[in-house]
Amino acid sequence: MKRSRKYLDYILNPLDILRTKKVLQVNPTIAPKREEPQNIRITVYEFDKQKSECFEFTQAKDCLKFISSASNVWINVDGLKKEEVELICNHFNIHMLVTEDILSIGQRPKMDEINNTVFCLLYMLYFNSDQSSVETEQISIVLGKNWVISFQEDPKRDVFNALRDKLRLNSSKVRQNGADFLFYSLIDLIVDNFYVVMEKLGEKIELLEEDVLRHPDSRSLVRISMLRKEMIVLKRNIAPVREIVGGILRGDSELIEERTEKYFKDVYDHVVQANDLAENYRDVMMNMQDLYLNTVNLKLNEVMKVMAIVTCLLAPATVIGGIFGMNFESVPLLHNHWGFFISVGLMLLIPVWMIVVFKKRGWF
Repeated sequence: MKRSRKYLDYILNPLDILRTKKVLQVNPTIAPKREEPQNIRITVYEFDKQKSECFEFTQAKDCLKFISSASNVWINVDGLKKEEVELICNHFNIHMLVTEDILSIGQRPKMDEINNTVFCLLYMLYFNSDQSSVETEQISIVLGKNWVISFQEDPKRDVFNALRDKLRLNSSKVRQNGADFLFYSLIDLIVDNFYVVMEKLGEKIELLEEDVLRHPDSRSLVRISMLRKEMIVLKRNIAPVREIVGGILRGDSELIEERTEKYFKDVYDHVVQANDLAENYRDVMMNMQDLYLNTVNLKLNEVMKVMAIVTCLLAPATVIGGIFGMNFESVPLLHNHWGFFISVGLMLLIPVWMIVVFKKRGWF
């Protein structure tokens, strides 16, 4: 049963080639072919120090009125429908190039300041425990004078529930500060979630390392290869975020208040640490592959060592049997009553003596 299941795993997913194509073949110059959702969900949070209100809409035109709000506004768009995204971007004076980036697929995380807005494109990471893979979701965040608009692909999940809870509390810092602090909070939650994904990936690496040390086989090498692909995904999406936060700190946008810069510096430190941790994981995977190869070679050497010892121990018996098996009339002990027992005794005593010598020399 166990062997049949093993072969079934090979048939269903021999080397995860489709995952390799998905990880490596990214070309942002190709026109996106995203399937547009039938429905979108727009959640609007209008808040200040005194109050916080939440509205939900299914059409972009319903949220356009909030551009004239005196309070801070967070518009979260779940589901990228081209017409709806373009309507929102045109109404909030978001540049055409930014709109194209929002609707794009496979873009490298980036940051731009254009038309008195600050735009960030980055990826939220999730860990799929069933497939042991890192999943990504592109998110675009645009900061305006007193508003923040976020565009997400998947309406079923994100990492912003903690921020939504804070918006309900009168004493939270999000409520006490402006839109730039909300902008920071969104990026901070995305960065913090990097550690959640890396922690789960680290658990998989630890289990794999133990398996490689105890029971190395061909499946171990396949699992190492699969985890290395996930490290590529992790590294590719974490490393550019440092440039994004660094660009915000180096920029002179009037939308980012000086008191908020210290929070972005904290995010920058977290990104640097996450990037270093991803590098460490990648080194661990490289060392694990070397460990697997060394373990397999050591196992092979042990087998060859046993075979060599057995060959040496059987050599005297082969020589003695060959000598007394020659077809000559005059062979010593040929007609002796004890000849057979003497020859068998030599065949046994000489290997025993060889074992004692090998043991003293430390050959095994």
